[in-house]
Amino acid sequence: MICRRGFGHWKTVYNRHRRWSLDGTWAKILGQLQAGCDEAEGKGWAVSADSTVVRAHQHAAGARRAQPPDWPRGGAGE
Repeated sequence: MICRRGFGHWKTVYNRHRRWSLDGTWAKILGQLQAGCDEAEGKGWAVSADSTVVRAHQHAAGARRAQPPDWPRGGAGE
């Protein structure tokens, strides 16, 4: 069982996230956060993200993919 202290078992976290995504809980949380920011910062506040803060999983790079059907096959003999 993979468990991070404070978060619980990964399957529990996944199930809760999925349930909250489907029932609109995350949308309600976002709405409340946005309303709080509107009050504190005014209507002109913005959130931005760029590639310096976006990371892929270490296994996401260099994944093997099926070759297209017209891709040359074989070695020097073909």
